[in-house]
Amino acid sequence: MIDYIDNQLNRITMYRLMLYYLIALLGIAVLFSVSGILTYDPFALLFSTAFLLIVSITTNKIFAQSFRVPTNVESAYITALILALIITPIQSLNDLWFLGWAAVLAMASKYILAYKGKHFFNPVAIAVALTYYTVNQSASWWVANGPMLPAVLLGGLLIVRKIGKARMVLSFFITGLAVTLIGTILSGTEFIASIQKLALYSPAFFFAFVILTEPLTTPPIQKLQIYYGALVGLLFVPQFHIGSFFITPELSILVGNVFSYIVSPKEKLVLRLKEKNRLTPDTYEFIFSAPRRFSFASGQYMEWTLSHDRPDSRGNRRYFTLASAPSERTLRLGVKFYENSSSFKKAMLAMNKDTEIIASQLAGDFTLPKNPTQKCILIAGGIGITPFRSMIKHLLDTHRRRPITLFYTAKTIDDILYKDVFDRAQQELGIQTIFTITDNNNIPRTWTGKVGRFNAELIRSTVSDFQDSIFYISGSRSMVEGFKSILAEMGIRNSQIKTDLFSGLM
Repeated sequence: MIDYIDNQLNRITMYRLMLYYLIALLGIAVLFSVSGILTYDPFALLFSTAFLLIVSITTNKIFAQSFRVPTNVESAYITALILALIITPIQSLNDLWFLGWAAVLAMASKYILAYKGKHFFNPVAIAVALTYYTVNQSASWWVANGPMLPAVLLGGLLIVRKIGKARMVLSFFITGLAVTLIGTILSGTEFIASIQKLALYSPAFFFAFVILTEPLTTPPIQKLQIYYGALVGLLFVPQFHIGSFFITPELSILVGNVFSYIVSPKEKLVLRLKEKNRLTPDTYEFIFSAPRRFSFASGQYMEWTLSHDRPDSRGNRRYFTLASAPSERTLRLGVKFYENSSSFKKAMLAMNKDTEIIASQLAGDFTLPKNPTQKCILIAGGIGITPFRSMIKHLLDTHRRRPITLFYTAKTIDDILYKDVFDRAQQELGIQTIFTITDNNNIPRTWTGKVGRFNAELIRSTVSDFQDSIFYISGSRSMVEGFKSILAEMGIRNSQIKTDLFSGLM
């Protein structure tokens, strides 16, 4: 069942999943309003949503043109729908000022409250916080009610599964529960009643799944994300207050945003294609000239935005791990294409030297350990080799030796990428590389590598002290989960395993 869910999630981008989730919540709210389960006027709810969408899309387009950056309609949709779910539907036409002002502030914050293309605050949170101080109206977070909770939970868990931010969300809830427990002990109130109130009548779940996980204001690595979730969780619960001043949900995330901005890279690159090379029958390498020196760690990824006409349901944004080494003066991507590729990949394949692509949101902690003597075993499948190309090329360029063994499995010999880099690393740095191909019907006579599926015996026979190693696994979710099972059977602890998933979007 989990594999089926993961396969379905891999067919859709994070942003499009969020969009569908918000639409579903609003649809359910309308049905509940019609049936009397919710007390809102369904027509007022629909009108409020439509008004927010119109204002958000229009404002976003105006600011994008003014700042000369590509518009992202998908982002405007998401912002408008979140506002529709947390601001009470209009009771009279006078309420339109509040709705319109909130939408304008949310869109404006993305462009004005930003530095080097990275905005400081969650657009929705800053908008509803500013409306309180400018027009004395605030968000009610009306989506937080008992009847809506099952839908909020179901879709929210899918989002967390998709983006891999479970630990950050968990740290938010654990901290919130701890503060609630301490608060009830000090005040003498009942803990269970406080938890029920937090779950049923506060926006905790919707807030965690939608606001906390907003990617552009989230720290770049898992350790910092856990701190971020804990900080926001501490401030979120009503038991935490400063005298008579209680922090609202939007203020708690804004404080967290300040922390995130301080610890996050602040880069947004507008790149032009330098070279496009065909590496295998279905894999291309894209090389870009960076406009300035750009600092990153091997194994990190970025969000890539490519504007194109009529994007399909998979959107105009993707996450790609950098295949280039920090020591190189260009940025390169290795991208696999499929027979029914998305509109994004079709547009990418059609790129020329006049096409602009935006790279932003550098993140990821799939990086080599700081200790240069730590033994590492790298396991890659197919296009999952890209972070290892970055790591090993950087070691070659800097003439650094590390005790590394690389296992690389591909379908055929023609599907092996960057073999020249790994062969050179074996000669110059002693980095052992074991290639395996899985298509038994296409084995060249000259092939000297391994044949067949990856297994525990292959590791045992190649690396005698594998128990002391850190394992890095890069590839599709099914491949990563399969290798993790193999390692678990070998007695490898989870703390020794680092993974780099890619969504598999075509």
